[in-house]
Parts: sequence; C-alpha cells; structure tokens
Amino acid sequence: MTGARNKRLAALTALLRRHSLTRQDELVLALREAGHEVTQATVSRDLDQLGAIKIRRGGETRYALPDQIDTARSDQRRLRTLFAEWVRAAEPAANLVVLKTPPGSAHLVGVALDSAPPSAVVGTISGDDTLFIACRSPAEAAALAAEWQSWLGS
Repeated sequence: MTGARNKRLAALTALLRRHSLTRQDELVLALREAGHEVTQATVSRDLDQLGAIKIRRGGETRYALPDQIDTARSDQRRLRTLFAEWVRAAEPAANLVVLKTPPGSAHLVGVALDSAPPSAVVGTISGDDTLFIACRSPAEAAALAAEWQSWLGS
C-alpha cells in the first residue's frame, strides 16, 4: 500500500469510529474535507478492505468496523433485555423520548443508555420512574420511540 492510501484508510477508520455515517457519499465528503481526494468507488473498495459493513443500531443503519459489530450487537441485546424488563412505555415528545419505568428503576435504563448510546441520542436525564432521552431531531426521537416500544414485554 502507498503512504497516501495508508493515510486515507487510517482517516476512514477514524471516521467510522467517531461518527455514525450511513452512506458512502457522506464518507466521500468527510474524507475530502480531511484532505483526501476520493471517489465513491475508492471508498467502496476501502470499506471492503477494512471489512466494514452496515449494521442497524438505534433505529438507523450505519457503517461499522468488524471490532465494533459484536459490541454493537451485545449492547443492543442488553438494552432489549433491560427494556423488556423495566420499561413500561416509550413515547416521543418533540426531540425527546420519554420512558416510563416502575418507581426507582429509571436510572437502571439511563445508565445502560449512557454506556452505549444510540447515535441519535445526545443525552439522558433520569428521575425516579421517568427517563428523558434527548435526540438530535424529532424524527430520530420518533424512530427510537417506535423501535423501543416494540421491545417492551418481548
């Protein structure tokens, strides 16, 4: 591999680790902004070489590296189990998702979300039986609430 290609692959790896990127055109733009002149075909080949694949996490599909895949699946399984046991309702409210839990249980779910937040989540606030999850947009909040609602009681 050439030095330029090594630098490009390192930049692509860093982008995939730091950002939730869902489309190759986003990767092309981000790499160009970082000083790498690339085409979509180049990015496609680089993703293949890195072993990156698309995964579904937190209601969105995004690129992930092989070492991120098992962690993401494990985090999702843990969240699903917690939600099925502790969450009674998930409702969107503007750019928030409001979760209702039994008394004294909101912090359990909040800690799990804070340790592996879906990319749409900006932060959480836990009360006794209510958890507020701030999302980047109302659309992301609605998508997360719908996904999480489907986990309840499962």
